Amino acid sequence: MQTLTVGLAERSYHIHIGSGLLAHAELLLPHLPHKRTAVVTNTTVAPLYLEALRTLLQSHGVDVIPIILPDGEEYKNAATLGLIYDALLTHRCERNTPLIALGGGVIGDMTGYAAATFLRGVPFIQIPTTLLSQVDSSVGGKTGINHPLGKNMIGAFYQPQVVLADIATLNTLPDNELRAGIAEVIKYGLIRDLPFLEWLEQNMEKLLARDTEALQYAVTRSCQNKAEVVGVDERESGERALLNLGHTFGHAIENGMGYGVWLHGEGVAAGTIMAADLSQRLGWISTEDVMRIRRLFERAQLPVVAPVLGVEKYLQLMGLDKKVVGGKMRFVLLESIGHAVVTGDVPQGLLHQTLEACCGNA
Repeated sequence: MQTLTVGLAERSYHIHIGSGLLAHAELLLPHLPHKRTAVVTNTTVAPLYLEALRTLLQSHGVDVIPIILPDGEEYKNAATLGLIYDALLTHRCERNTPLIALGGGVIGDMTGYAAATFLRGVPFIQIPTTLLSQVDSSVGGKTGINHPLGKNMIGAFYQPQVVLADIATLNTLPDNELRAGIAEVIKYGLIRDLPFLEWLEQNMEKLLARDTEALQYAVTRSCQNKAEVVGVDERESGERALLNLGHTFGHAIENGMGYGVWLHGEGVAAGTIMAADLSQRLGWISTEDVMRIRRLFERAQLPVVAPVLGVEKYLQLMGLDKKVVGGKMRFVLLESIGHAVVTGDVPQGLLHQTLEACCGNA
């Protein structure tokens, strides 16, 4: 097991990364002092891990309230969030009753938002079971739900007490979900960690084959990058915005296609190609750089062509992005491979060219 720390003064917390961590009650019990917790999961993850976790905690005298939600990005909304509140109120949960998020990014985001708002704040714990949630969404305290007009537009910054990333849970992950997580892993190399990107170019096939050592290294290196960024910019006023490489385009794809049609990581992959294309049109990176990025996503078996939504539809959806300031869109782009910047100085003509060039058939 490897343990990292997200340094946020009195709200600092540990990220434990290793195989078989779900069997280690000692990692959870210090955060369950009142011997009661609610575990929020979904219909896919519950049959795999809920009973084992509940049995483990009950063997140490912890009362477990299971809350099982429908699975899918299309359920990351206010109606589903209400189901969590319903269960917490029905079981008379108190401010000292932690919520445990057992699942992927949707479960983590919704559980965290429920924890931030129920009784004006209760503790919560992240147990991410997808690669994407282990390397990205479970760390940093971003919580929230989608709205029909925009992804993740309703939420709160609310940090967990601890994160348990059990690499063994990735063995039950569908192939497309594993690949979607790899998109976020590649992101860290592109924005701030060139040596890691080079490692990914050498080890992509090991990740796809679910090599335990390679996966643990990728999760650890990704979390190190995320923890460093969050430690200096918790609320995305500066450097943290760089973690959104590909997301402005990617969120537009997810929303435009209908939540759940494209996985988040698939949207990020195609969106990153669009960001690279725009960076090249600005003269910051070369055509060969763009092809290098494209080849890596292709090796990860991720989409590199965005769906056809129409330029105006893309512009409308991207205008709802959280990075918009004063009505002006801002983009995370690459000044070079391994170094990203946030800019609002993008000529409209170049943006149109990218949108037209990077979209294939839906």
